[in-house]
Amino acid sequence: MSQQSFTQNPWSYWMKGDGPDSDIVVSTRLRIARNLSQLPFPLLATDSQAEEVVRKVSAAAKDEAMKNLADFELITMEQISPLEKRVLVEKHLVSPNLAEESRKGAVLLNREESISIMINEEDHIRIQVLLPGFQLNEAWETGSKLDDLFEKHLNYAFDEKRGYLTSCPTNVGTGIRASVMLHLPALVITQQINRILQAINQVGLVVRGLYGEGSEALGNLFQLSNQVTLGLAESDILANLYSVARQIIEQERVARRYLHEHSRTALEDRIYRSYGILLYARNVESKEAAQRLSDVRLGIDLGIIKGIPSNIINELLVMTQPGFLQHHAGQKLTPEQRDERRARLIRERLSTVTN
Repeated sequence: MSQQSFTQNPWSYWMKGDGPDSDIVVSTRLRIARNLSQLPFPLLATDSQAEEVVRKVSAAAKDEAMKNLADFELITMEQISPLEKRVLVEKHLVSPNLAEESRKGAVLLNREESISIMINEEDHIRIQVLLPGFQLNEAWETGSKLDDLFEKHLNYAFDEKRGYLTSCPTNVGTGIRASVMLHLPALVITQQINRILQAINQVGLVVRGLYGEGSEALGNLFQLSNQVTLGLAESDILANLYSVARQIIEQERVARRYLHEHSRTALEDRIYRSYGILLYARNVESKEAAQRLSDVRLGIDLGIIKGIPSNIINELLVMTQPGFLQHHAGQKLTPEQRDERRARLIRERLSTVTN
């Protein structure tokens, strides 16, 4: 398997669209932050110390027990182009920080792209498990196994009182960040989303956009994740997130039923207008594409639009991003060229399942 396969192919395992509650939960992500005890954290490390971290972590990944769980490919950020880095960010395989700011950064990826081990990001190690649908417990089980296997070979920075030590104080303790990507168009249309977001902030959780902190909630996609990592057991963190996510899922379903029963004509008009634009438009901006794809996905989930698998919409979320468009074209594109290419790509992809 070559590094090009991760950047040329838009598909990742989390896009399958067949996980639990996948009509609303696009994906589940679990991330575990760890640092090595005998080396400075990435912000203070020299290049040689950062390279040592890459050697130690990649060597640990070759353990036989580890290889039975996942066979990894090492990609260093220095060996790939800026566009390839951007594609990895758009596929949620690496963070923007690893792609743009880290020195001697690297990532270990498994073939299905369900696991990525980021090296020399904000912390020495960021273990990430990314699964389709609502699979918090399954993600934790895999992440915990990986964490235990790495700890067999690596001495983690750990304090008996504070727990696992991290670069950012908000990650100290368990070092766990769990999140679910929720598609909430009905709550947005019925104008209930702001009330829900305000309530979420009061229970130790936070909502971010498609690409994490500081990003916009494009296409009615919201990342719900834990804020607190210190003073709570892993099971408590996951249980709290699960409970709140389950409530939001049910509220979205109630809002969808209400729209379907009381505003059916307006809802169908909105969905089919977006579907028509995606099928025939010659220029589509990124923000509009995300919104139109959200409408079509809602139509698919409600059975209004038939014959299009939801995984196609998940793929298009990545394929229509600026990095992938330009990497696929083999050159940098102007905004106008990207809009034209985005529209053509959407038309072609949808035509493969509608003809």
